[in-house]
Amino acid sequence: QVQLVESGGGLVQPGGSLRLSCAASGFTLEDYAIGWYRQFPGKEREGLSCTSSTDGKTYYTNSVKGRFTVSRDNAKNTVYLQMSSLKPEDTAVYYCAAERDYTCVDYMLLAFDAWGQGTQVTVSS
Repeated sequence: QVQLVESGGGLVQPGGSLRLSCAASGFTLEDYAIGWYRQFPGKEREGLSCTSSTDGKTYYTNSVKGRFTVSRDNAKNTVYLQMSSLKPEDTAVYYCAAERDYTCVDYMLLAFDAWGQGTQVTVSS
């Protein structure tokens, strides 16, 4: 069964950092492109980043560029989203998604073999 499980969300103060994890089971994440998304209440899910399976290149949307970083640990079959300089407007449910053998051309992953269940990030003092 192809599954992505996210963790690492929580409450953090403005200016703080948080690292989200996206762990894969049932498939080898190294062969997949990874997209990170977030969803604000009552809004559509928005793309944050796309990391290609081919060359590992990551594209970021402007609102998180320079603050968020995607990394992989192939040994753990896990991808991470390191978030820093967090702002209250970053408060949302964060999701990861994966698509096999996909090359990103911008920050949006447009095909999905699997989605994570989402993890809540709240930035507040």
